[in-house]
Amino acid sequence: MTEKPLILVSNDDGYRAKGINSLVSVLREFGDVVAVAPHTGRSGKGCAITSETPIKVELVASEPGFEMYSCTGTPCDCIKVACHAIVPRRPSLVVGGINHGDNSAVNAHYSGTMGVVLEGCMKGIPSIAFSLCSHDSDADFTPTFDVIRKVVAAVLKRGLPAGSCLNVNFPDSASYAGVRICRQAAGSWVNEWEAHEHPSGGKWWWLTGDFVVEEQGDDADRVALDNNYVTITPTKIDFTDYALLEDMKGWGL
Repeated sequence: MTEKPLILVSNDDGYRAKGINSLVSVLREFGDVVAVAPHTGRSGKGCAITSETPIKVELVASEPGFEMYSCTGTPCDCIKVACHAIVPRRPSLVVGGINHGDNSAVNAHYSGTMGVVLEGCMKGIPSIAFSLCSHDSDADFTPTFDVIRKVVAAVLKRGLPAGSCLNVNFPDSASYAGVRICRQAAGSWVNEWEAHEHPSGGKWWWLTGDFVVEEQGDDADRVALDNNYVTITPTKIDFTDYALLEDMKGWGL
């Protein structure tokens, strides 16, 4: 008998978040699911790991074909400890999300959801991140389900190249204009900090800001999202700038 796929899931919003529980409900159609997620929100942690303090992992739900664990570490820690000590065999797929908030453009570099799939990718496991452009804790994720099914089925069938993963973002919409395979948009954050007076003197600085898209190309993920398209951005863990590498060979250093 062919063994069912084993899918390892995590997020950066915490194991109680509606996004990860909605995702699990879809992924269970494809095989056995093990979810190891932070015990509370860990947004913006990127690929951060815990190195100076121990982490605690606790089984919080178990039934045939599904287990959920909470972890006091980062999203990246969740995948590391799951692969080391929790999953019964090598996962067929690592999935992050569904994130409450988009991870398009350069935001992918900050994202704990992307940290999940980059860690899976570094372990040689096909990996996919899913994010919705809504920070609402009770957001409606059901419009994403059909696309999630198609992407997961395609990756389970085809695999992904070594060193590559997928960053999938959904508009906050009841229906979509379509799906676009996109590049990462150029953009930057402005007005990032808001100052407040501290009661004992000095200032508190509160992270805030506005994201500015620096281009209007239809093939850029943030632009396509703004036009109500689901975006899929193939992403590599190899940061090497090969064009600059070749140019630097002539620098005489």
